[in-house]
Amino acid sequence: MRPLRSRAPHGPHHQEEPVSYPRLLTPEEKLADAKKLLSLPRIVVICGSTRFMTEMNEADLRETMAGRIVVKPGCDMKSPHELWSDPVEAEALKARLDDLHRAKIRLADEVLVVGDYIGDSTRAEIAYARSLGKPVRFTHPEVDPDA
Repeated sequence: MRPLRSRAPHGPHHQEEPVSYPRLLTPEEKLADAKKLLSLPRIVVICGSTRFMTEMNEADLRETMAGRIVVKPGCDMKSPHELWSDPVEAEALKARLDDLHRAKIRLADEVLVVGDYIGDSTRAEIAYARSLGKPVRFTHPEVDPDA
């Protein structure tokens, strides 16, 4: 029987090798891996003022024809509707829709900003997307707040 090998340090200045553990994936990395495993095409989220809903629909068509999955605002709260006719309910709905749109930005691989005007909400969406490292494209590049 062989004697057990001592794990004593090899000299006065020997340091143990650090134990390396596998790095845990971030939620973003897990999502990217899942998209690859599912063979999903790129997902683009459309952002912009709802005054550009017609242009957003056209951008949706063009992005879809280019083979991308498109997510975009689903409500135009500037147009009258019974769901947001009550001002108190409308304010709460706006907050929920803003949260939902930020989730769409997190889901997407890239952002397409539609229109030749950038308001406060769209500017905040662009900043949020960029803080996540998402590429941002513009139908009107001259309105890019960071250009």
